[in-house]
Amino acid sequence: MKGFVFHGPGQASWQDVPDPAIKEPTDAIVKVEAVTICGTDLHILKGDVPEVRPGTVLGHEAVGQIVEAGSDVRTVRPGDRVLVSCITSCGRCRFCRESSYGQCRGGGGWILGHLVDGTQAEYVRAPYADLSVHPLPAAVRSEDAVLLADIFPTAYEVGVLNGHVRPGDTVAIVGAGPIGLAAIATARMFSPERIIAVDLAPARLEAAHRLGADAVADGHEDPGQLVADLTGGLGADVVVEAVGVPESFELCTRMVRPGGRVANVGVHGRPATLHLEDLWIKNVTITTGLVDTYSTPTLLRMAAAGRLPTGQLVTHTFPLDHMEEAYDVFAKAAETGALKVVLGGEQHAEVAVPAA
Repeated sequence: MKGFVFHGPGQASWQDVPDPAIKEPTDAIVKVEAVTICGTDLHILKGDVPEVRPGTVLGHEAVGQIVEAGSDVRTVRPGDRVLVSCITSCGRCRFCRESSYGQCRGGGGWILGHLVDGTQAEYVRAPYADLSVHPLPAAVRSEDAVLLADIFPTAYEVGVLNGHVRPGDTVAIVGAGPIGLAAIATARMFSPERIIAVDLAPARLEAAHRLGADAVADGHEDPGQLVADLTGGLGADVVVEAVGVPESFELCTRMVRPGGRVANVGVHGRPATLHLEDLWIKNVTITTGLVDTYSTPTLLRMAAAGRLPTGQLVTHTFPLDHMEEAYDVFAKAAETGALKVVLGGEQHAEVAVPAA
């Protein structure tokens, strides 16, 4: 088969790789129909994630069809159309029993495209398939469903839920890339008074308006002043960091009100300064997190009901074998206007239903 293989910082190619095979009775083999590229994949290519070994197939998000299932797999069977989650769960360790699947100590967590071969290929092995793939409703297109593998549960869980967004809150979201936009869409479910989006790119601020931001701020100017003006000088109740650079994190801590919450979602490759000389007296809560994907079934139901604007985030589509071109477009988002790129994506009129 073909797969997109990491060879070291700045080096990757779409090439022949061995077909995946069942290694454990809990595995399933999925024929990939649609994948997307994550900002974390770009971090890997930059060399920011040294655990990824040269020779690894990248990618941790996919939609596809089960073609083979191990003898212990019970919830899916060959022919089922499924979402492959970015997080793998053994279901037995302490963290999985607490629904903290991202911290799995039984061979799961973020392993696809990280510690084992990932989804940016024609086929992928999905470990612990019973808990790590999700049967898809026929009403959800592959191009939409693939966004539920990572960015929507990440934005929802690590941003909105960790930030405890509540009705009437002022929510500031720093970074209007895919994660920030998904945070806007899911924060709206909690009826905040206003959502303020901050970014450097005008095109992304326009997208934030379309997704439901009530106000936008150019990061080149003084977004903290806009937040202060809109809140009578108090600051935002919740600030979501969705960039992953020191400057954006420090901006978030300046914009939050006393007693407010800062939810860090961005992947940081450099240290950020925590200004405790200012924050110690403000009763501020700061959270971090890797997505657990416990919310994926809920988000799938919402997508099937037309309650999630997944399709609005997809700006570019490619055939599956145009992986190198798609990476180039996604990496140059400032020039191309790319938000999410989707490769593949067949249409389905029906889906097999697993036996009870």
